[in-house]
Amino acid sequence: MLHFTSPIHPGEILREEFLAPLGLKPYTLAKKLDVPRTRIERLVAEVTPVTPDTALRLAKFFNTTPQFWMNMQAAFDLTMEADAKKEEIAAIDSYAEAPLAA
Repeated sequence: MLHFTSPIHPGEILREEFLAPLGLKPYTLAKKLDVPRTRIERLVAEVTPVTPDTALRLAKFFNTTPQFWMNMQAAFDLTMEADAKKEEIAAIDSYAEAPLAA
């Protein structure tokens, strides 16, 4: 499994790879996407996740795919959850190792 030293939030990608190079502010993007400015502000501040609605709007505006945004969010969520439950998950026997019940 691929592990990063720290997971990358989709908001960081939006902020650093899309907004900054284009000189766009979160407020401006929110207006273009017809969403509340706080949605984009919280996303780029890495406080809230990308939702399917936001992914659809970002994909249309930036000519990407909704899957691009949702896959980033899923990868971030899985990495965070795996880290938070590392010991609990490690304690689970895999099917191949678990004795079969009689």
